[in-house]
Amino acid sequence: MKIFIAPDKFRGSLSAEEVVAAIQKGIENIDENCTITSQIMADGGEQTAEILTKSTNGNLRKTQVINPLFRAIEASYGISGDTKTAYIEMAAASGLSLIKLEERNPLFTTTFGTGLLILDAINQGVEKIILCIGGSATNDGGIGMAEALGFQFYDKTNKKLHPYGQNLIKIHRIDIINVHPKLKEIQFEVACDVNNPFYGPNGAAKIYAKQKGADAAAIEILDAGLKNLAKIIEDVFQINLQNIAGTGAAGGLGGGCIAFLNATLKPGVELVMTTLDTEKHIIDADLIITGEGKIDTQTLSGKVVKGIADLAKKHRKPAIAFCGTLDLKQSEIQSMGLLAAFSILNSPLNLEEAQANAAELLTESTIQVLSTFLYK
Repeated sequence: MKIFIAPDKFRGSLSAEEVVAAIQKGIENIDENCTITSQIMADGGEQTAEILTKSTNGNLRKTQVINPLFRAIEASYGISGDTKTAYIEMAAASGLSLIKLEERNPLFTTTFGTGLLILDAINQGVEKIILCIGGSATNDGGIGMAEALGFQFYDKTNKKLHPYGQNLIKIHRIDIINVHPKLKEIQFEVACDVNNPFYGPNGAAKIYAKQKGADAAAIEILDAGLKNLAKIIEDVFQINLQNIAGTGAAGGLGGGCIAFLNATLKPGVELVMTTLDTEKHIIDADLIITGEGKIDTQTLSGKVVKGIADLAKKHRKPAIAFCGTLDLKQSEIQSMGLLAAFSILNSPLNLEEAQANAAELLTESTIQVLSTFLYK
């Protein structure tokens, strides 16, 4: 039997590599003759760039950038083995985890550091950049990123503006004279897992700015600023960002990527699976095993398990999933394309116990499920 293992991490307990190892150990306990292949998966969030870099036999490159509060830091991104593609996580330079809780305020944070990562990749001669935009500390509509690449933003008095959220409302003119000459030659794909519009009740500021440190007054300023930026962008580039799903991702960086990079937004897991050619492995397998720490309603909207299940369903391949917490009905699990999903928790455990014993629990669950379900 050919078994393909393609899980995400179990957050807080197991990396995706450890998940694969635990499942493989369980399979081999039952039948050492199985042909096992595996891929480490991600949905466009943390570790996606690292996973894609490893999968292409690439290397990580370190460079000096700035964090969301304009402080100098070192950040890394990946370059594929053939040196043609860069894999960048905006969180490496502009992430919420880079600043202290008491410092968080998207009125004053910037994506300039993300732009510096892109600039460095362009200068390395890449032809394509895959940008993952989860975990942002920002709500600047991408103007920080854009300024690092040569765009400049001015107010009504022709004063150059600092590229952070508070100044969005002041933008009157965009100068494109000094934009990096190679920018148009690069193909950009952006991992984006939300459908929020640029501004408004469901936009970047109203939905996400609070968790980045914005109070009620700041949220209104940011939302008005994004609306203003959208108008300027439509005038300059003839792009209506408000009508494009996902432009509100990462504090409007999704929209900024479309406007300033001519980027294509794609669901993160779809982008990862395309890059890794996951479909080929699913077609060749007799059984697919996936998993993630929690399978719930969020799984249905574009997580790794859903992506794998979709491909399995497309090719009529049996697929099962393991998780720590299972919070879906069987009808929802099957409609997703899985035969079944299984929690690895075999008795009441507190969080610390469950995390500490996750690998052993996963191996034992694999043995039990495959013994009764596949090898009866």
